[in-house]
Order: sequence, then structure tokens, then C-alpha cells
Amino acid sequence: MEITRPDTVSYNPVESVVRPSVAIGREGTPERAAPPDTHRGRGRMRAFKNTFARRSLFVAAILLILLLVGIGVVLVTEALPILRSHSLLDLLTSQEWHPTQNAFGLLPFIAGSFIVTFFAMILGVTPAVLSGIYLAEYTSSRRRTMVKPIVDLLAGIPSVVYGLWGILFVVPLIREVIAPALGGTLGTRWSLFAATNPSGYSVLAGAIVLAIMVFPLIVAVTDEVLRNIPQQLRESTLAMGATRWETTWCVVRYAGLPGIAAAIVLAFSRAFGETLAIMMVIGNTPLIPSSIFDAAYPLPALIANAYSEMMSVPQYQSALMLAALVLLCVVLMFNIAARRVVVRLGARV
Repeated sequence: MEITRPDTVSYNPVESVVRPSVAIGREGTPERAAPPDTHRGRGRMRAFKNTFARRSLFVAAILLILLLVGIGVVLVTEALPILRSHSLLDLLTSQEWHPTQNAFGLLPFIAGSFIVTFFAMILGVTPAVLSGIYLAEYTSSRRRTMVKPIVDLLAGIPSVVYGLWGILFVVPLIREVIAPALGGTLGTRWSLFAATNPSGYSVLAGAIVLAIMVFPLIVAVTDEVLRNIPQQLRESTLAMGATRWETTWCVVRYAGLPGIAAAIVLAFSRAFGETLAIMMVIGNTPLIPSSIFDAAYPLPALIANAYSEMMSVPQYQSALMLAALVLLCVVLMFNIAARRVVVRLGARV
């Protein structure tokens, strides 16, 4: 049996290696790589884009700060005439509001804003946070796809629609049902529930409308915060024998506490500065309310109602600008204080 050997294959390693500076094209013709100047040009362009983006974002951030400073400067400038003739302490602590008599006490309006916002947060925060926890931790994906658009829709409804709903439903409900029921029972012992205003336009009506307005905002933010918590935290707690509620309350809620606090702060700012809806149902009476059924007059409603009226009265416009400045300062200080609280909560977590 004859064995044939294969032809000898010559192998030259030098010929099989392509030089780094030469690339072989489709037809076997060598193609030269891009010259070094091209790489330098691309590097310069990338560096230019990076510098341009960084400086543009810096300018945008500075513009936001300048916008806030500009608003403050304009309000201070417009409020200077009344500050020259009246003491700031007297303006903030006086209860007399008679523009024709040169009396511009802002205390009833400041008190009205704080009181109605306080009751609105009491009514709205707890149900909204619990709803956000349920939406993030307990509901199924199918049910969530049905509920989440409704929450977003409620957050986008205009304020005037909430105000009209308050006039047509909330005010008659308070006048005919809630005020007689609470006034005849709790109102006999505590003045907070005394039914002294039979019209129904009251602090409680404004608080209910505001609570419904901030409800979807808190729910949406709480839901997003809790859904961004790592799943490993839940799985590790469940593996140790904890129940679903114990995991949610002790681990998920604690990890999402800074985000939930930020949602509450955002809702407070929205409620404190709300104008149209609250103006339609609160009664607009410049007195400090002593009962939830009394009428009140918040700062935003004062500015919206009175700015186009009685501009011939001296210092009237300046008093309204001072009211706007007080509103801006209250919201700004509350956000700064709340930011510090959120940072401390985040450090603890």
C-alpha cells in the first residue's frame, strides 16, 4: 500500500502579517490609515463638545438662580414704598385690613394660608402615602397600568375644575351635612368645630379641595420612589421570615423616607401657593378663623382678587407686592428647612 504525502506548504510568517499602518482592501490593494492630523481633529472636536455642554449646563443653572433673585429684587423694590411708611413688624402682626384707611395688616391672610394648608396636609398626606405604597408594593402590573394613568390625570386637572367641583359638591356637603353634624356634637365642647358660618364657604372646604389636589402628586412621587428601591432589600427581608407588610413598613418605607418627605414638601408648596381653587371655596373674609367652618382669606387669593381693584388707593399696590414677597419667603424658607431634613434622613438611611 502506497502512501502519498501532501505537497509541502511553504509558510512565511513575514508575508502573512499585515503591517499596522497598512490595511488590506476588498480587492487586495493596501489602504493607508487615517493620518494623525485627522485623529487630532476628532479629539479637538470631542473636547470642544464636552466643554460646550459643561458650560451650557452651568449657564442654565446660573440662570435659574438669577431668575429667583430677579423675582425677589422686583418684589422688594415694589414693596419699598409701604415699608418706608409702615413698620414691617406692624404689617405682619396687624389684623386690620382697610386700604382706604391706610391699614394694611397681613396677619389674617398669613394665618389663613397656614391654617388651610395645615388642614389640607392632615387630610391628604396619610391617604396619599398609603396609596403610593399600595401602588408600588401590592398592586399587580395589570392593575397598576389601569390606576397610574388615572393618578396622572388627576394631577393634570386645572385648578378651576377643582374649584367648580368644590362649589357644586363640597360647599353644599359642608353646609347641609358636615357642619350641622359636627357643630351639634363636637362644636359644643371645642370651638374648633363650632358651626358659626352657615354658608359652607370655609376653611374645611378649602382644605378638602387642596387635599384632593395634592393627593395625586404625593401618590405619583411616592410610587416612583418606592419602585426605585433595590429588589434585593425586599428579598433579603422576606428570606429572613418577615411578612410582606413587615418588609414594606420596616425596610421599604425606611429606605424611601427621604423621597416621601420630598413629596410632602412639594405638596406643601403646591397647596400653600394655590390661588384659584382655594379662592372659590374659602369665603375670602379677612379674619383669623377660629373654627374649621369659618371663612378665611389666604395670601394668594388676596393678590389675585385685589390686584386689579382700587389701584387709585395710595400704597395699595405696594402692600400687595409685600404680600407676594411674604408668600415667596415662606415657601423658600420651608423648602430650605425641608431640604435639610431630607438630607439628614438620607444620611440616616
